[in-house]
Amino acid sequence: MTATMRPTPIIALDVPTTEQALALVGELGGSCRFYKIGNELFTNVGPEVVRRVRASGADVFLDLKLHDIPNTVAGGVRAAAAMGARLVTVHATGGLAMLRAAVEAGGTGCGVLAVTVLTSLTSDEIARSWGRGRGPVEVGDEVLRLAELAAEAGAHGIVCSGREARAVRERFGDRLTVLVPGVRAAGGAVQDQARVVTPSEASAAGATYVVVGRMVTGAPDRLAAMAAVNSELG
Repeated sequence: MTATMRPTPIIALDVPTTEQALALVGELGGSCRFYKIGNELFTNVGPEVVRRVRASGADVFLDLKLHDIPNTVAGGVRAAAAMGARLVTVHATGGLAMLRAAVEAGGTGCGVLAVTVLTSLTSDEIARSWGRGRGPVEVGDEVLRLAELAAEAGAHGIVCSGREARAVRERFGDRLTVLVPGVRAAGGAVQDQARVVTPSEASAAGATYVVVGRMVTGAPDRLAAMAAVNSELG
């Protein structure tokens, strides 16, 4: 497997207002310099929150999981890049033409990450919704199949669970960065996720980025929780 550096932690700003998001960014300060803005926050307040987080000196991962015809997705990625987003997600199942259009629109400043299989999905659910027969499917095979599309399109990387990250690294090396969501503390509640890992497990599997949410944002002492994540990542 290709040697990898310590993963970059990204804290999820899963809050409804700009004020709450900026309060978290300010509280964590220099302990975290990369933040995820997803559908809840972006739909509530729009592009301004991206610009304000960027103005604080932090980077933004805009997790919108775009999935549409190539021209429409290209327009969305182009807008994300203009806002200052460093990373943006699209669904790999949108197909090769859509992925290529997204990559071209992102240019050199905004890396496109192709979402493979959501961490909330089980193998039975994939079989049912993706038409893979009546029995369970091998999730890792689906992730690698979609990662191949992402690599062919020239994507910056892919999104997959920590359980599949090692196989992606072994297959693609440095051709694809790997972002791992669904990161939880050992023994912590998994909430609505089906395939979760700890920060150290994500790091050992070769993740480039790890997205951490309630493990930090829901902690009584967020700075201490962030320090623990940074320590666990190495």
